[in-house]
Amino acid sequence: MKLVIADSSDLTRLGIRSLLRQEMNADVVGEAHSSKELMELLSSFEADVVVIDYTSSGFDIDVLTKIRTEFPKVNILAITPEQSAQVLVDALRSGVTSYVKKDCSLTEIIDAITETAKGDKFFCGQILETIQVANLKLEDIEIDALSCDSVLISKRESEIIVLISEGFTNTQIAEKLFLSSHTVNTHRKNIMSKLGVKNTAGIVMYAVKMNLISPNKFLFTSESESL
Repeated sequence: MKLVIADSSDLTRLGIRSLLRQEMNADVVGEAHSSKELMELLSSFEADVVVIDYTSSGFDIDVLTKIRTEFPKVNILAITPEQSAQVLVDALRSGVTSYVKKDCSLTEIIDAITETAKGDKFFCGQILETIQVANLKLEDIEIDALSCDSVLISKRESEIIVLISEGFTNTQIAEKLFLSSHTVNTHRKNIMSKLGVKNTAGIVMYAVKMNLISPNKFLFTSESESL
């Protein structure tokens, strides 16, 4: 996995670089302090993912569109401070693959980098809540680069959908998949937002419709365990 880190903050770049080296098998091929440096790096080095705070000094949202246009095979993970729902939507429409906040847990950030490198989308729980409060749905945001399908579900999300549909709780799913309960809950929120459903029953109906499980495997957990 080859990454470029783009952020005007030396401390932030150091933190992300240290995380990647300690927790993941990732190769940081370059670091950029500005949009200009970032585009020059991408022209010189092959990268799978750009980890970027496009709101930091020296960057702007236009660089996201430039990356998507000039380097369509590069996936973009935005890591920024708190933003309004409209700013988030603008970033998604500009080509961001995944989005997490800088104060998210290390587990969420690692998961986000892993999923983004595979070309899958990942949104931390705080980002999803911001979008949902604004009464927006991810599938309603028209982004050509995201997928040719109406709903893009990653392999990990499919695994979680199956386990949810078979009646496993968040804690049990976390144990089975060697994840934290917090990460499973984030995936659950992500899945519900993508599918446009509000409860476990909606997830199960999707699983049956897509032949992920057999109808005779219905087993609904209580809402207290589900959410």
